[in-house]
Amino acid sequence: MSGFDTYKTPLDSRYSSAEMKKMFGARNRHSVWRKLWLLLAEAEKEVGVEGITDEALEQMRAHLTLTDEDFAIASVEEKRRRHDVMAHVHAFGQVAPAAAGIIHLGATSCYVTDNAELILMRDAMDLLIPKLAKVIHNLSQFALKTKDIPTLGFTHFQPAQLITVGRRAAQWIQDLMMDLENIKTQRERLEFRGAMGTTGTQASFLEIFHGDGSKIDKLNEILCEKTGFPKTYDISVQTYSRKVDLDIANAVAGLGATAMHITSDIRHLAHMKELEEPFEKDQIGSSAMAYKRNPMRSERICSLGRKLRSLPANFADTYADQWFERTLDDSAIRRIDIPEMMLLADAVLIGLDNVSSGMVIYPKRIHAHVMEELPFMATETIIMKIVAAGGSRQEAHEEIRVLSHQASDVVKNQGGKNDLIERLKATEYFRPVWAEIDGLLDPSLFVGRSGEMVERYCGAGGLVEARLAPFKEYIEKTGAAELNL
Repeated sequence: MSGFDTYKTPLDSRYSSAEMKKMFGARNRHSVWRKLWLLLAEAEKEVGVEGITDEALEQMRAHLTLTDEDFAIASVEEKRRRHDVMAHVHAFGQVAPAAAGIIHLGATSCYVTDNAELILMRDAMDLLIPKLAKVIHNLSQFALKTKDIPTLGFTHFQPAQLITVGRRAAQWIQDLMMDLENIKTQRERLEFRGAMGTTGTQASFLEIFHGDGSKIDKLNEILCEKTGFPKTYDISVQTYSRKVDLDIANAVAGLGATAMHITSDIRHLAHMKELEEPFEKDQIGSSAMAYKRNPMRSERICSLGRKLRSLPANFADTYADQWFERTLDDSAIRRIDIPEMMLLADAVLIGLDNVSSGMVIYPKRIHAHVMEELPFMATETIIMKIVAAGGSRQEAHEEIRVLSHQASDVVKNQGGKNDLIERLKATEYFRPVWAEIDGLLDPSLFVGRSGEMVERYCGAGGLVEARLAPFKEYIEKTGAAELNL
């Protein structure tokens, strides 16, 4: 049977990186199991458990990476025993016969399954964090280049006070910086389940160590040192608390919401022909409408981001539904949700890196839109000028209100251009400021401190530069991500 005859997740066939897919592949996962069994045996021998020979450890070390034959053996064993962990215990024992009697000694299934999940999630976050830093870097360079280009701000998706192109990008950056800190925090807080026994009491290890609890503590210290974790969770049941998964999901899935926000803005700006994502020479926007330049990359990111941001509900239910010391209704859903969470986040970051590396803006189009709305925005300043010349603020407000509605009618009902300025110059009430009106129509007068904010945040010595410093080498050596399809 070819690979085209059965379902494959698009996360594998279309969207995610080879490195992330390999990490959550069966060979890597079950090789981690074997490494955990080896580390347990090594630690038990070091603490004084008898019967663990050097030959047993050498045979285990020689077969840490599963072969296709190992998987075939495990498959047969699982059909027979209906237990995946014991199937792999037996498969490992066949290639390491000297260790067959001590593999999994004192452990419960969650020693390998849960500790492996913690290792995989840690390593996955280690892949995601620098990729996210790269996206932030891309956008910060874009923000600095465009920090002084006035553009329409929008509230309620209606034209509002001007900002700059770079100032809008800085808002995106700040949200991504929050995601970076949230994921880093979960990565740094992650601990190990370790060797805790069947219900987390370590009773089986008390038997092995003849009641000496200090040897169990030493065992776990060794395991943490060998696996690179700072310590074990103080309290575990048969599993580590599924609250850990929920905390990680909240941080990682938050990236999905941010990605949707950013790429929705990009899609709207593309509609206004002010900004576009990269568009390749031979790319086709529509099968029917040859002129189209659809924002397919941003739409893909929105789609993947929506799926990612929805996952915390699953993790919350999984945590809430665990009874007492554990139930197995967490197993099947975690087999799906943990890998998919990381693969989705990986795919989102590939897309964001690709888009943010090659965004194109159209300054003249942006300026044209600004000038269509600027007369309305200049009216507040004109009112202040009238008051300074001795006029009434309320009277000026009413005069402008009437003229603004007339100009708006020309735009909306007659399809004409905004002629508010001409109306102001033709109205005797505004004679005291006629000479100043044209000078008030400089868009740079209406952007406030936008450019300064971007420079302070994204420029030399700013917060972005400081937070991205640990990733400088990665950013410099990594080019723009290519979409798989």
